[in-house]
Amino acid sequence: MPFAELKDVRMHYEIAGPDGAPVLLFSNPLGTDLSVWDAQAGEFAKKYRVLRCDKRGHGQSSAAPGPYTIELLAHDELGLLDFLKIDKAHYCGLSIGGQTGMWLGVNKPERLNKLVLSNTGAQIGTTEGWNKRIEAVRKGGTKSITDTVIERWFTFDFRTSEPLEVSRVRRALERADTAAYVACCEALREFDYRERVGAIRAPTLVISGTHDPAATPQDGRYLADQIAGSRFVELDASHISNIEAREPFTAELAAFLAA
Repeated sequence: MPFAELKDVRMHYEIAGPDGAPVLLFSNPLGTDLSVWDAQAGEFAKKYRVLRCDKRGHGQSSAAPGPYTIELLAHDELGLLDFLKIDKAHYCGLSIGGQTGMWLGVNKPERLNKLVLSNTGAQIGTTEGWNKRIEAVRKGGTKSITDTVIERWFTFDFRTSEPLEVSRVRRALERADTAAYVACCEALREFDYRERVGAIRAPTLVISGTHDPAATPQDGRYLADQIAGSRFVELDASHISNIEAREPFTAELAAFLAA
C-alpha cells in the first residue's frame, strides 16, 4: 500500500492508469475513505492517471492533531501531488472535498486543469449545526451519528435497494478517527467562500443532488452563478451522488473532462 510521508501526516493513496496520461485527483467527503470513488476509479483509469487518497484521520492516513482548516487539507493534497511530481491535475471533490477544490481554484489555480465541485457549497451548514455534531462525536464517537448521517447521505430508496453499498460507506464513517473527524467538522464550520468563489477561472462543473439536504441544489446553483463559464448539473440523488447516481455522475464527469 503506497504512503506519502508529508510534513505532519502519513497519507495513504492509490494511483492507477496509463503513465503519462492526464491526472485526475478525487477528493473525498467527510467521514469516508478513498473507496468512496470505486465506482469511478476503474472507469477513468482507462484514460486518466487516477489518484485517490485518504484525508488525514480517515482510512489508512495518520491523524495529526488539530486544528484543521480547508487550507490545510488543500495543502495535504498539494503535498501529495508534489510527492508524486505532478504539476497539474483535473480535480473532482465532493462535499468537503469540493470546498478543498474551491480553495485550490482560488489560491493555486496553476495546479488545476478542470475542476468538478460536487454536492458542496461555498458555505455548508450552520455554526449551530456543526457545534451539535461536534459535541455528539466528542461524547460518543462517529458511531453515535452514523444513522443520522447515512439518512442524509442516501435516499430511502437507495438505502433499501443497495444495502451493501450503504454498509460499506457506513463502516468507513465508523472507523474515522474521532479527533480528526471533529477537526474536519470545525474546518467545515469556519469555511465561507461565498465572496471568493467568483475568482475561480478553471473550467468548472458543478454537480448537485436533488434530494441533498446538506449541500442543496440551491448551494450548487450559487456556485455555478458565481463561477464564470461553469456548468450546473442536478442528479436524482442525495449527498453521495457519485455512488447513488453512479452512472449519470460518471457520464457527466467523462463528458466534461473530454470536452
